[in-house]
Amino acid sequence: MSAPIRVVIADDHLVVRTGFGELLDTQPDFEVAGRAADGLEAVRICREVKPDVVLMDVRMPGMGGIEATRELAGPGGPRVLILTTFDLDEYVYDALRAGASGFLLKDVTAERLFDAVRVVAAGEALLAPAVTRRLIGEFARMGPRPPVAGLGTLTPRETQVLRLVAEGLSNPEIAARLVVTEETVKTHVSRVLNKLGLRDRTQAVVAAYETGLVVPRGRQP
Repeated sequence: MSAPIRVVIADDHLVVRTGFGELLDTQPDFEVAGRAADGLEAVRICREVKPDVVLMDVRMPGMGGIEATRELAGPGGPRVLILTTFDLDEYVYDALRAGASGFLLKDVTAERLFDAVRVVAAGEALLAPAVTRRLIGEFARMGPRPPVAGLGTLTPRETQVLRLVAEGLSNPEIAARLVVTEETVKTHVSRVLNKLGLRDRTQAVVAAYETGLVVPRGRQP
């Protein structure tokens, strides 16, 4: 039996920490490794227990969720799911840039919560279409930034796959578009992440738009 997915819950509301913890405890493949009431405590606990996933609130006293996410980002760090209670347009871009792997509403159903944690723990992105649209809208107001290291090392096929990932297509959808197997797509995505030094698909989306590899429709001539 594989090791359980270790989760830390960071939220300044006790009822949220308790509720999410109780839900996660019902699943044999999850282990609640810690709970934090603010970002600073979340960072400390994560460095002690080394979880796989952090459920991170945005607004917390002292150090907020985005700053805490930035502190935890990097090789070997946990994957972060940002917890929201409403549309946080102003936080979407900052959270993804800080290293978040996705967003999750606090009123999420139990099954959706379980799926989200498993998806993020497996290295996938969790970007709802509405979040992706807001992210693209943000890039439409920006100019492209300098290319990330290694962009020129991608093969034509890897570049094509990165573009499709940035458009929000799933592996099965990319496979159908390119008429290849899903396993082939997974291999290409893995190579793209390795060459660009990225942790997951979410960072790949950000990199594709920031470098101008993919141009938001609103900015196309």
